[in-house]
Amino acid sequence: MGPVMELLRPRREIDFFGRRRIATVLSLLLIAVSIVSLSLRGLNLGIDFTGGVLLEAGYTQDANLATIRSLLAQEGYGDAQVQNFGAARDVLIRVPPNESVDARSVGEELLAVLRGGDPQVQLRRVEFVGPQVGQELTERGGLAVLFALVMILLYVMFRFQWKFAVGSVAALAHDVLIILGIFSVFRLPFDLTILAAALAVIGYSLNDTIVVFDRIRENFRRIRTGDAQAIMNTSVNQMLGRTIITSLTTLLVLAALFVWGGEALKGFSSALIIGVIVGTYSSIYVAGNTALALNVGTTDLLPPKKETGNDGAVT
Repeated sequence: MGPVMELLRPRREIDFFGRRRIATVLSLLLIAVSIVSLSLRGLNLGIDFTGGVLLEAGYTQDANLATIRSLLAQEGYGDAQVQNFGAARDVLIRVPPNESVDARSVGEELLAVLRGGDPQVQLRRVEFVGPQVGQELTERGGLAVLFALVMILLYVMFRFQWKFAVGSVAALAHDVLIILGIFSVFRLPFDLTILAAALAVIGYSLNDTIVVFDRIRENFRRIRTGDAQAIMNTSVNQMLGRTIITSLTTLLVLAALFVWGGEALKGFSSALIIGVIVGTYSSIYVAGNTALALNVGTTDLLPPKKETGNDGAVT
């Protein structure tokens, strides 16, 4: 805890924005990798988006995935995806939508095929999503993220100033894009819970950014001299203890969720852990760097002067 306590010292002065060019290069590199991976490989979309049938089965001993794939291929399910789901005895099978197959009865057929290899297989759950529903969820999920970013842009523009609004939206877009990129690079399953986590990260990162921006605005109005970078650096240092404590406590909860929450919550908690780390970084560097690049200054955040007439009346 020594390094952490050192960072929490109230008079600690770290030159964050003195390293902003390094942070910019790092962010651009991560964004480039994410875009390339998303363009070439895409996301490993779950059944929520692609449609199809999902079946979870439990075995009495460790399941042989190669044998299961062979059994399914013999029965015409060669395109089925078979993987362990948590323990080695639990198996998750995904079957893409097929117009020539009655999707409602696929679950029973798959279970019959599995029991041909092991009569003691137990059915845990079966889920069916039509391709039309999957397409609608994809469109609405994208619109939800876009709508959230536009509303945040308007809110921050009204609350602070348009340069800070652009910075906050750039930080949020940065966070979401890197989350998607990591899921694309490592081929992690992407379903509705991950989309919900991405939206939650937007809220978390925005809260952190607003707190930092609020202190920056206060210092801009209080410290009338000095350049913008120095004032913003002082503001970030003043909020550093609060940022570290908030991030660490959140990560502790998410780590517990990741370890003990079960396989169903592992993707959700993973996305949130990535989002909290990246969001804490972006609230300092991406949002602040963007505002500095737009030449934010003291005059942008000072309240408008009230003019007085010759009779002393305020106009």
